Amino acid sequence: MSARKILILNGHPGQTSLSKSLCAAYQAAAEEAGHQVRCHDISQMQFDMDYGQGGYENPKPLEPDLAQFLEDLEWAEHVVMAAPLWWGAVPAKLKAVFDRALLPGRAFDTRNVSFMGLPAPMLTGKTARVLLTSDTPALWLRLFYGNAVKKFISRQILGFVGIKPTRFSTFAPATDAPEAKVKTWLAAAGGLGAKAA
Repeated sequence: MSARKILILNGHPGQTSLSKSLCAAYQAAAEEAGHQVRCHDISQMQFDMDYGQGGYENPKPLEPDLAQFLEDLEWAEHVVMAAPLWWGAVPAKLKAVFDRALLPGRAFDTRNVSFMGLPAPMLTGKTARVLLTSDTPALWLRLFYGNAVKKFISRQILGFVGIKPTRFSTFAPATDAPEAKVKTWLAAAGGLGAKAA
């Protein structure tokens, strides 16, 4: 398998987290396998989360961390995002990365619409892997919530700008998980990283 260009985004706002550890395991294995990796960690990113009065005609300028993230997103062939499930969705700061950085002219084209009226995606040709930590087991996410968070990420964010398919790996229950279980999860993340999957 040829080397791939991979962007890793740790979507947990804490300084330490299972999400961060999963990213590190993925990165180490991917680099050892010869893939090119660029990483971003929202706990370290500095930017205004509020889009404010900005609009498509007068977008709010991107802070350096967001500008670099968008540049790396355009560069990448495969996007890896680790995030916890909080209140049925992702942390607010992670959502803010997409609110602020995925703008028309770079992520989607409002001047070129499909027959359904949707803007043309501009980040096509990329795939994604989401490492989702949760206290809700994967079966419950599907049966009781219809995989709402997965649809939100894969269709309304990544798929909207052309990044697909998005595949998910769910690690649950995550709170106070036994050390042996965490080691198994980290090994699984490393296995994905080695294959750039």
